[in-house]
Amino acid sequence: MGRQDEIVAERIKKLHALRKLKINPYPNTFDVQDSSRALHEKHAKLKNEAYVKGTVKIAGRLTSVRDLGKIAFGTLYDGVGTIQVVLQEKETPEKIREFFKEFVDMGDFVGVTGNVFRTKRGELSVMVEKLELLTKSLLPLPDKFHGIVDDEERLRKRYLEIITNPETRETFVRKSKFWETMRSFLKERGFLEVETPVLENSAGGASATPFATHHNALNLDVYLRISMGELWQKKCMVAGYPRTFEIGRQFRNEGMDAEHLQDYTQMEFYWGYANYEMGMSLVEALYKTLAKEVYGKTKFSYGEHEFDIGKKWSVIDYADTIKKELKIDIFNATKQEMEKKLRELKQEFAPTLERGRLMDLLWKVCRKKIAGPVFLTGQPVEVSPLAKRNPSDSRKVEQFQIILAGTEMGNGYSELNDPFDQEERFQEQRKMKEAGDSEAQEHDESFVEALKYGMPPTCGFGVSERLFSLFENKPIRECVIFPLMRPLEEIKEKHEVKKNG
Repeated sequence: MGRQDEIVAERIKKLHALRKLKINPYPNTFDVQDSSRALHEKHAKLKNEAYVKGTVKIAGRLTSVRDLGKIAFGTLYDGVGTIQVVLQEKETPEKIREFFKEFVDMGDFVGVTGNVFRTKRGELSVMVEKLELLTKSLLPLPDKFHGIVDDEERLRKRYLEIITNPETRETFVRKSKFWETMRSFLKERGFLEVETPVLENSAGGASATPFATHHNALNLDVYLRISMGELWQKKCMVAGYPRTFEIGRQFRNEGMDAEHLQDYTQMEFYWGYANYEMGMSLVEALYKTLAKEVYGKTKFSYGEHEFDIGKKWSVIDYADTIKKELKIDIFNATKQEMEKKLRELKQEFAPTLERGRLMDLLWKVCRKKIAGPVFLTGQPVEVSPLAKRNPSDSRKVEQFQIILAGTEMGNGYSELNDPFDQEERFQEQRKMKEAGDSEAQEHDESFVEALKYGMPPTCGFGVSERLFSLFENKPIRECVIFPLMRPLEEIKEKHEVKKNG
């Protein structure tokens, strides 16, 4: 029997003993009246060895336990912070101290009633008068100094990493604040939060490969959305709502790397009577607010890049940047010339790709070198089937993308509201799909019909939680509280096959 098995066996033995004593190891509730954070704030100036009159009631998990005979210590984590609890001879009833020594282990949830004091060494603590076991922990927690060292296990058992690693715990506190700050920013400016369908008859609003599933009640093949309700929110514009936004999950059945996941959180807003230039101004203010409110700073680093969100953002042109960096004019180059350039750059591509996809691959080579923050504008019509054409250059659309640390961190444009132009572009996308491009957009006839009723000039914009991972300077998977993992049985099976040759 290994050490862990011995610990589990001993804890189960305690569990049975508690039940024989008619003590419920899993009671229903505890009257929590205080938090560790509030106690630390309230008694920040309490002197060493000073006591506070009046009892407090606090509950949480014991992340450490030390029994020194006449005195015992525990560290109690209540979800917002930690505080020391002390059981001392002559201060804590003997019955409580005996119960603690016999039945309580590190990892257990306990409720404590007692007096706040500061120790000789300056540690704010609660002298225990009463203690209730709230949940008996059967499996031991990881070593608090080393935590979980195996990445596979760490992500699979993220709840343990959150218990043992304060930095991981704070990451997801910041993530909550990140989205709440964005939500508040938009609501303060008159945007209405809406909810649009997750299941769709056709995957529209973006160029991506969707997840397909079946709706049993309606006997329909449907798709999980690949955009944050883009076409639905534009129908809200048709309906007369002047400003809408949605924050939710969307799904793309594509590759996984440090910047991409298959299901993730996205925000999209649609602003009636605004164009892409107005959108750029709003988004710059949004990003600066996120940086200051969530992180209290504007300078960040990600990979090899450093950037300052707080400075004035510059604007660069799509075709001009490619021409400057790669010495190729995408508007005048043939499909064969762009393919040749990509081969020179050692970029892989499918032979069926149309001009728009080839242009996009060339741009992505240039993008990697840009620290930002910059706005990319002047995108070709071929790469943006839902954006309005630039009236001064019909080859381009009124689009803007935010470039930070060599990657795209947000995309917006003056929305196309000409139903005939939209119909023509959908038809081009259909040809691309028929030619084998799985990311080409679906032809959504209901959306074209809605446009025929009239949609006001509109600016749309979207950004995903990839922006949060960039601010954190971490791979996006590290910024998902419970990332999708392969089934454990599949991993064990592969390991056995590899082991046995």
